[in-house]
Amino acid sequence: MRRVTLTQFLIEQQRAGRMTADLRLLLEVVARAAKAISVNVSKGALAGLLGEAGTDNVQGEAQKKLDVIANEILLQANEWGGHLAAMASEEVETVHQIPFDYPTGGFLLLFDPLDGSSNIDVNISVGMIFSVLRMPPSEQRATEESFMQPGREQVAAGYALFGPSTMFVLTIGHGVHAFTLDREMGSFIYTQPFMTIPEDTREFAINASNARFWEKPVQRYIDELQQGKAGPRGVDFNMRWVASMVADVHRVLTRGGIFMYPMDEKCRHQGGKLRLMYEANPMAMLIEQAGGAASTGRERILDVQPHKLHQRVPVILGSRAEVERVNDYYREA
Repeated sequence: MRRVTLTQFLIEQQRAGRMTADLRLLLEVVARAAKAISVNVSKGALAGLLGEAGTDNVQGEAQKKLDVIANEILLQANEWGGHLAAMASEEVETVHQIPFDYPTGGFLLLFDPLDGSSNIDVNISVGMIFSVLRMPPSEQRATEESFMQPGREQVAAGYALFGPSTMFVLTIGHGVHAFTLDREMGSFIYTQPFMTIPEDTREFAINASNARFWEKPVQRYIDELQQGKAGPRGVDFNMRWVASMVADVHRVLTRGGIFMYPMDEKCRHQGGKLRLMYEANPMAMLIEQAGGAASTGRERILDVQPHKLHQRVPVILGSRAEVERVNDYYREA
């Protein structure tokens, strides 16, 4: 059986007219950066990379050493290629401009360099999430306003999962495709074409410790699931919660189910828990491309108009029927 590499796949997509050469090269650079991050994550304590860096990110959260390293890997790998007008990172407050001695291009790159990094020290799967937008053609130099585009304007999105194997999962608007890193070859190999979320599901993912803070529609939905066969759903459900969005979403893409970080009283003043530009938008694009749905409970995530770089939103995504049921409960509330 012929093994197709990520590079070969992207070239074939370019030949089919689904992407430009610049976008192909940009995605290859992001994938190479993912491999470099994977090497550092796998070394862990051997390289003294566990623990906190002693600094806080723009969100006020303590940065892990690997947060800082992953962020630098992505910035340095992407700033010289000539494909980008600017970058934005969850770890940095402002837009990262391309240095003046490098050429610029027509795309904007956003990323969460190491999602779920609180799990690093206990050796649980973490990941990297990225999103690609077009630079508005009317603008000469990228500003924060250049990034203020709803998620439906994304031209590509994906994540790298650093687990028992390293995976690179990607969409350019024509399905969701997964690649697995062959460490001996040093290449990502095409292993899962056109990933589709199973419609029939028996799993849900939510941080149940926040139950007392949830809004009524979410409390109603989760209560019905927990009642199992004796409740209105008539079947038993299992709860899964890794507390790493990449790992939880990858499970949903693979096995179906629903992932929820809904609005609650703890995060209401922030607008939600997860970041719209770095987490919600790229994951929503992947989920919708795989046949699922992604919502805040009140509107489609990809229709949310951002108004700041680090905006937060509630996130409910996964199997379409389950997400629509939650949406119905919000409409009835």
